[in-house]
Amino acid sequence: MLADKYADRIQKTFSKYPDKRSAVMPLLYVAQEEYGWVSPQAIIEVAELCEMDPTQVKSIAGFYTMYRETPKGRFWLHVCTDLPCAIRGADQFYQDLLAHLEIGDGDTTDDGLITAEHVMCLAACDKAPMLQCNFHYHENLDMDKMKALVEQWRAEAQAQQINGNK
Repeated sequence: MLADKYADRIQKTFSKYPDKRSAVMPLLYVAQEEYGWVSPQAIIEVAELCEMDPTQVKSIAGFYTMYRETPKGRFWLHVCTDLPCAIRGADQFYQDLLAHLEIGDGDTTDDGLITAEHVMCLAACDKAPMLQCNFHYHENLDMDKMKALVEQWRAEAQAQQINGNK
């Protein structure tokens, strides 16, 4: 499915690398974008595209934290709770966020939209509390700002659902 739906994008990616194997990580992003996670079928598809053994692709997806190996919410929140961020209130912020979402660490909201988990170091210590949502940073947060973001993401998801988009 990836090969057909993203043929141009895949060829453009291949053109950036000396051999197909080198494109495995960008193609895992394509698969994750399409399926919402790096599913076993996605591993096989990427392996075929890169002319690799699926076990090799699985080991790459498993090593890097930016690839989801299980289904997650549409909005994947990483909250840095490393010591510098914790000093700036990130621990309490994260606990308040989990309480607001009514989930535990690493869990997904009942509506399937938001998964939250704590991580170590997103390299924005001076802007904590902060988080990364689908690889986009949101910095200098407080719960009022966070609640507004959650409302915005839910509204976006609802609008896309109404419009029949993924």
